[in-house]
Amino acid sequence: MTQTYATVADRDAIQNQMPWSERDMPVSVYDQITRTRHLHGKGKAVSFQMFADDGARAETLTWEQFHAKVTQAANMFRALGVKEGDTVAYVLPTINETAITLFGAMTAGIVNPINPLLEPEKIAGILRETKAKVVVTLRAFPKTDVAQKVSEAVANAPDVKHVIEIDLNRYLTGLKKYIVPMIRPKNEVHHTARVHRFAVEMAKHSDQHLTFDQSGEDRVCAYFHTGGTTGTPKVAQHKASGLLYNGWIGETTLLGPDDTILCPLPLFHVFAAYPVMMSAICAGSHTVFPTPQGYRGDGVFDNFWKLVERWQASFIITVPTALSALMQRKVNADISSLRNGFSGSAALPVELYKRFEEATGVQIVEGYGLTEATCLVSANPADGEKKIGSVGIPFPYCDVKILNCDAEGTVTKEMGVDEVGEICVANPGVWPGNTYTEADKNAGLFAYGTHLRTGDLGRVDADGYLWITGRAKDLIIRGGHNIDPAMIEEALLSHPAVGFAGAIGQPDMVAGELPCAYVELVEGATVTPGALLHHAADRVPERAATPKHIEVMAELPKTAVGKVFKPDLRRMAITRVYTEEFAKAGLAVSVVEVIEDKRRGLVARIERTGEVDDEKVVDLLDSFTVAWEWA
Repeated sequence: MTQTYATVADRDAIQNQMPWSERDMPVSVYDQITRTRHLHGKGKAVSFQMFADDGARAETLTWEQFHAKVTQAANMFRALGVKEGDTVAYVLPTINETAITLFGAMTAGIVNPINPLLEPEKIAGILRETKAKVVVTLRAFPKTDVAQKVSEAVANAPDVKHVIEIDLNRYLTGLKKYIVPMIRPKNEVHHTARVHRFAVEMAKHSDQHLTFDQSGEDRVCAYFHTGGTTGTPKVAQHKASGLLYNGWIGETTLLGPDDTILCPLPLFHVFAAYPVMMSAICAGSHTVFPTPQGYRGDGVFDNFWKLVERWQASFIITVPTALSALMQRKVNADISSLRNGFSGSAALPVELYKRFEEATGVQIVEGYGLTEATCLVSANPADGEKKIGSVGIPFPYCDVKILNCDAEGTVTKEMGVDEVGEICVANPGVWPGNTYTEADKNAGLFAYGTHLRTGDLGRVDADGYLWITGRAKDLIIRGGHNIDPAMIEEALLSHPAVGFAGAIGQPDMVAGELPCAYVELVEGATVTPGALLHHAADRVPERAATPKHIEVMAELPKTAVGKVFKPDLRRMAITRVYTEEFAKAGLAVSVVEVIEDKRRGLVARIERTGEVDDEKVVDLLDSFTVAWEWA
């Protein structure tokens, strides 16, 4: 039941009602879906439309139908040998079967969503790390290479015994439905796993009840891979209680059974899987997925406002890159049903926030979460004050501390109001000592033995709002996608002319950050930035991680022990990008310096070099997430 949630006092009132352990929560996610079926059986659960155009055919499942499909999927996976502790991976775009697989797999065993945009070797590495027995993916289909990539990956993942393929053709109508089988691309199979058809296998099993007993214990039911590395991936493990906590937050602070969520984000990301889907499950709300590619789908941006009107969406789920694209389209539909937009995964530029509010009359709610904490940590309250640039107030039962810690996690100082330190979190989604599947990757990860060290730097203001000021863990966040700079650096260092390399995120109006790199050559070597770009593009394992700019320097800035000093590289990148944008806009301003502010992180100091329209300068700079000030 949704409760008043607008202030820190409202948060505290909810939290003080009773300890979390006394809340009437089910043990498993399947039990929660069963509760929702009983309460809202005839209500809409999930909808999917293959194409974005207004009036395109859509498939809607009620909560009764969704429960039946999840039951059937769980029984199918058990029949294929999946038990609690065994892994079912899926490499899928977002369709109704993806949601069914997500919850069916975690009911039978452990689900492992994998980004289908990853390269085959990356997918194979995750499959090996999670020891996946079953992989659910697409049958070969025009204009997508998912089936082919998975086939190649499974050949290098010996634990996989079964591959289950979903045919997108069932969503087509008219002539397309008959043409696709004739032009379906080949998929050479080089693995030994048995290949099944999803629809055929599902039909063999009961949709009325589980054919096996659940353990009745809180257990690991999901694996999510984090960031990107060239070696063994980090895999976070999530217990059912953490997923249910995310759902409880949504139900308690925001959603009801009459709400509809328009979610063009992928179900291989925790944002869509937990804050969206789990909240909908707990509240009995309706979730709509437009096109398999979500925001990347043809026509989604052009038809977005019409989709809001068609589905009478109360909430939209987005990220800064998508918001930027939306603001290039006029609001051409009746969106009076819309109450809020929710943005996460990356910082939202102030100017973009303002433009969205002016265009729609709706505010954006920024929040903060991370895979390691089973997602949700804080958000600006939907019905309360939005402090633009902050990530709001921590949710009920979520204790956020700002700390200084040593490498072992020993706390050296607990920071006061507005003092910057590492954000450390304890809540029902945090599993102390067990965040990652590999035990050694949990070493030094917890302060006081209870609070997850996020690697993010931040502060809490006098009103209890959390602000993120930087990242201790050095990730590049491109449109909400985490990129490990190590993978770029390793690719560049494989070139014989490169002696040192430093990869960072340079500011970008749309993506927040884009990867760029600075290199120092070995003595006597010569190579052009263009040649290095080609070299990196061929070797970086994620397309999104390919650097957009490479600069050759006589010598990279280094620490006393010889490590590349990245704050100086970030200062250089900010100066370069801002200088280029000022020139494009014809603005007589320049970057004097980039300083480090304890509260705001890196700050660009700007000065006028001639007559200038200050308002245009503000509009331009507020499109970036880097702080700035007049010199």
